[in-house]
Amino acid sequence: MLSYQHMYHAGNLADVHKHGLLAWILAYLTAKDKPLSYIETHAGRALYDLSSEAATRTGEAARGITRAAGFFADDHPYSTALARIRAANGPESYPGSPLIACTMLRAQDRLHLAELHPAEHEALRLSLRGYKAKCHHQDGFDLAHSLLPPTPRRGVLLIDPSYEIKSDFNDIPRHIARWHKAWNVGVICLWYPVLTSGAERAMVRRLRAEHADAFCHEVRFPPARPGHGMVGSGFFVINPPWGLHDEAARLASHFADLAG
Repeated sequence: MLSYQHMYHAGNLADVHKHGLLAWILAYLTAKDKPLSYIETHAGRALYDLSSEAATRTGEAARGITRAAGFFADDHPYSTALARIRAANGPESYPGSPLIACTMLRAQDRLHLAELHPAEHEALRLSLRGYKAKCHHQDGFDLAHSLLPPTPRRGVLLIDPSYEIKSDFNDIPRHIARWHKAWNVGVICLWYPVLTSGAERAMVRRLRAEHADAFCHEVRFPPARPGHGMVGSGFFVINPPWGLHDEAARLASHFADLAG
């Protein structure tokens, strides 16, 4: 359960989809001068080097952010966050969602980030040492159950597991039902892979049935390499901010062009 390391996949097309929508949501929420809570269940190390052996071995960033940067205007929240992070860390750096959140959120906001993998947690802590984020070395589902509803009550929960633990597909709807009941005003975001095996489909059907007002967005893309099982990315949002549907539709049109 501790084998997954995102350094091999950072900046792939699923990251582009997930981070583009997340940055848009954070920009929308921070437009109001009210404090936020940001909670992430599977944070990873927050900062990645796309010139590293791990990143170049898979080539996923080359097929991802390198090709897809033009999906976003220079003033898009994702573009501006990426530009700030690369100005500070070098042109081959790429942020995970914790660093995007730290870059976009404000002094009055509160960030709680969970990472169970010891090496990834240490890298997360070091990457964010200049930010006011609390990095928890614990199971992210347990952390969310302990914090919700958070203070401040307004905010975002991002659930982004690797799904290497296959029971996640069965367990996540149960977790989300509890979190939404405890925190009915929270923007609850779940990323999931779209797989050739279809392993995610029962989870998505259950979530749609239990949260009829939520927003579910999927994009498809070519596999990163022959035989690779992920052929798309999904983002499920409870309490979606106004305008997210339009932003997602704009992004989907670019992914459709990429898929040919």
